[in-house]
Amino acid sequence: MLNDADWLTPGWPGATAFMTTRGPNFGRKAGDPALARANRAALAGLLHARPIFLDQVHGADVVRLQRGWHDDNAPRADAAVSTDPELAVAILVGDCLPVLFSAPGGVAGAHAGWRGLAAGVLENTVAELCAAVSCGPRDVKAWLGACIGPEAFEVGPEVVQAFGREPLPGDQAGFLYRPSPDPRWRADLPMLARERLAVAGVTNISGGTWCTLTDASRFFSFRGEAAGRPRGRMAACISLR
Repeated sequence: MLNDADWLTPGWPGATAFMTTRGPNFGRKAGDPALARANRAALAGLLHARPIFLDQVHGADVVRLQRGWHDDNAPRADAAVSTDPELAVAILVGDCLPVLFSAPGGVAGAHAGWRGLAAGVLENTVAELCAAVSCGPRDVKAWLGACIGPEAFEVGPEVVQAFGREPLPGDQAGFLYRPSPDPRWRADLPMLARERLAVAGVTNISGGTWCTLTDASRFFSFRGEAAGRPRGRMAACISLR
């Protein structure tokens, strides 16, 4: 049985939405695949809908959930929209940023690591959700889950450039400069996501205050595994209520 007492949630009316914390593993490639599959199935009781996980590839493609999809034929995409109360969007989380969306008559979720974020996965998700339910971006609520935080996510100049900034030797929006031993920056994924969402027209944005790498007792972390942390993946899920 899943224990959701410590899970993160935006607390939205009209949707059941949450992100799990360290405990049950939902990643079939990050532990016992049979147990991960059973944990995924158990989410249905909390969501009152069948969770559909994607084959995430760090891209910007968005799909609309279909009833025939399951773990063994999941589409290669990093975001999904659902207008069906029986189908829940489920995003697998290691250190990349999960973003959940709610609008009148529809929900969505996106996997936003730096590659997908720079490629427009959030803007694409907002557009697809708005098209699915015939609403505008100002009708959309977005919630940022836990990801590797700005104090821990060290990146090179190629990441700075991916967001249209110059890798200059100094701090700038979304990137704090660290000069030694080689020029590096600390990237703020939640801030960069908020920036992208604002440009897309979304004004109701919350969450994004947790760090998966530094809060070892609460979260799994892909990067933390190199330091001996337990392997595992969390899930950020949303369904229409």
